Amino acid sequence: MTESSASLVDKPGSGDSSAEIAEHMAAAIVARQLPPGTRLREEALCRLYGVSRTKIRAALLILSKDKLIRMVPDKGAFVSQPTEAEARDIFAARRIIEAALAREFVARAKSADYRMLERHLKAERLALAQATPLRSQLLGDFHVLLADIAGNAVLRDIVRELVGRSSLITMLYQSGHAAACSYDEHGRFLEAARSGDADLAARLMVEHLAHVEAALRFDGSAGDTKKDLVAALLM
Repeated sequence: MTESSASLVDKPGSGDSSAEIAEHMAAAIVARQLPPGTRLREEALCRLYGVSRTKIRAALLILSKDKLIRMVPDKGAFVSQPTEAEARDIFAARRIIEAALAREFVARAKSADYRMLERHLKAERLALAQATPLRSQLLGDFHVLLADIAGNAVLRDIVRELVGRSSLITMLYQSGHAAACSYDEHGRFLEAARSGDADLAARLMVEHLAHVEAALRFDGSAGDTKKDLVAALLM
């Protein structure tokens, strides 16, 4: 998802695997094209992707294991709608895991990695300026890219799942101002990491995630969950 600007309109072809369909749908969820609470009708997804129910059900199972959707017996699949308690737990886990990730990143990152991340920061800044739905996805992808560079496959998979779940949370509860602060803090983290100060980088990462959590608004005043046309068709 790190390079994705996925749209359900620009869907994969019918030859794609269930894993590829799940990856595409995950990108659409993170990009706010499928807001929390959206019901995912199997028949509509079959038409949209041009595949059998077997493939769609396998894709939904993958998304369910990643906690991006929830399966409700006798009702179907729905994009997850995390609670405040779940949000608190996720960010607590991220602070522990990503402090260690920050140290691994400082130890392993090369000049080319920093150049790639600088390009990613430019994409974040553009998405923030244009207030595009990709804002949350790009801010989350920054952390996934750090995990990719750190090179620990197990850690990367854990971070990828937590970031996906966090993106739903920020979609619901984060303001545009808080998102801009996240961009600024990403830049400060990179500066510390580039200097080789692993302790400072780890501290900045923990502070960044604490700031994101502290800025969440659970009174319904922050999130932007407008549905696009395709999402409406899947209701």
